[in-house]
Amino acid sequence: MSGTAPDGHESGRTQGHPRRWAILVAICAALLVIVVDNTVLNVALPSIAARFEASTAGQQAVLDAYTVVFSGLLITAGALSDRWGRRRAMVAGLVVLGLSSAAAALAWSVWWLVAMRALMGVGAALVMPATLALLVHVFPAHERPRAFAVWGVVASVAMAVGPVLGGALVAAWSWIGAFLVNVPVACGAVVAILRLVPESRDNGARPVDFRSAAWITVGMVALTTAVILAGDGGLSQPAVLVAAPLALLAGAAFLRRQRRTQAPMVDLSLYRDRQFAGGSAAVTIISMGTGSTLFILAQYLQLVRGMDPLQAGLASAPMAAGVVLGSYAGGRAPARIGHRLCVIAGFTATAVGFLFLAALTPHGSYLLAAVGLFLVGGGNGFAGPAVTTTVLGAVPKDRAGLGSALNDTHQQFGVALGVALLGGLVAAVYRARLPGSVPGEARGALAATLDHGAGLPEDSRDAVAAAARTAFTQAQSATMLTAAGCVTVGVVIAALVLRRDAGEAKVPTQRTRCSSRRRRAKRESM
Repeated sequence: MSGTAPDGHESGRTQGHPRRWAILVAICAALLVIVVDNTVLNVALPSIAARFEASTAGQQAVLDAYTVVFSGLLITAGALSDRWGRRRAMVAGLVVLGLSSAAAALAWSVWWLVAMRALMGVGAALVMPATLALLVHVFPAHERPRAFAVWGVVASVAMAVGPVLGGALVAAWSWIGAFLVNVPVACGAVVAILRLVPESRDNGARPVDFRSAAWITVGMVALTTAVILAGDGGLSQPAVLVAAPLALLAGAAFLRRQRRTQAPMVDLSLYRDRQFAGGSAAVTIISMGTGSTLFILAQYLQLVRGMDPLQAGLASAPMAAGVVLGSYAGGRAPARIGHRLCVIAGFTATAVGFLFLAALTPHGSYLLAAVGLFLVGGGNGFAGPAVTTTVLGAVPKDRAGLGSALNDTHQQFGVALGVALLGGLVAAVYRARLPGSVPGEARGALAATLDHGAGLPEDSRDAVAAAARTAFTQAQSATMLTAAGCVTVGVVIAALVLRRDAGEAKVPTQRTRCSSRRRRAKRESM
């Protein structure tokens, strides 16, 4: 998908494009927009819920519309950009993302926001695969590691600072700012790409299989919709009874087509490799655990602890620091302790972080939240490079683009499914823990309950607010424990499935180092 065969080899034989570092800046500007959109909206959700009286399911839909469409179209968009032209695909994607962001800022209902977020996911899917492919095209082989490192740092920082940026934008312009910020950045990236980035395409790329793309996207959207609606109103809802079978039928049709077509979109034989399958399963499961962290914590910080959006964004900064520091350490650690141990250590730190977050109370110390967020972010950052290297290392070099797209798809869909599943768990436990005196229309979300209580007499208002905040914190604890369980499953998969590599085998123990020093000293004395 990245087109490394025709374009990358040619680029490797030359000194690269003369403006390659400026091109890197333009590509990173485009990357910044699509990665920030994954996290910037979490802090704005309480304001959106208050503006549109959105239930927990509505808030989940706003978040998941972007990630589900993004992940569902990544492989198709990569193939399309290889044939159509990568620069053209990036520009088209940025235009779609910018226009849909502007339209989202004019929203009159939560379902309009959901539709616009889905369109933003289409734009992001067009942009993402072309970024690395273009870097391969313009950088010579010996400079690509540095370019990829810059790309990775920008992606990590963008993901981590999203909540802080979201808080600042909501404080300055309300929730609308979280959408409007995309417009000037997307416009600037389009101008820079048109001026600097050369066009490239893979003349030997396979035809785009739109039927497979339709099946996989419909299946992922239907599955996520069924999970969200089931958590909000139970399994017996008509929409759930339609969406769940549709997800199964679409998934079965996709797999059937991959086995029968001569040019499958996904090479299913990759999943027979234990490194690829184990790494993919681990990253999907941990993404499910971490995907809902900021979605839930943003409500806790603002609606339980009483922080404003900017304060809540700043309170999420330990997670950003953990991601950045963990990514830096995780990039170096595999050479010393091996990829398998890096994955196990990083996932274990993340699970411990969730245990800290599960211990939060309505009036407890913020230090507990800070430590938990730092461990969750640091563990993810530390394990990330090793997981990516493990997955892509199992893919033949001529299919590296496909492997990269599949890795991104597993991660993004894990995030979307985590928001759906764990967000549904929060909603279910919250409703169960609320006093029976709270009416049905006020039980959908914490914001709705607090709005209901605000219209009651003072004594009743305080009692309802205290009960609601306690119920939400208990629901949050149950969800964080479940997230810790998800990540623990990822640890077990990594330990049992991933093979030890050379770096892990060479790790010296303290006894080995001492023995080596004694033998060396003995030889010198002789």
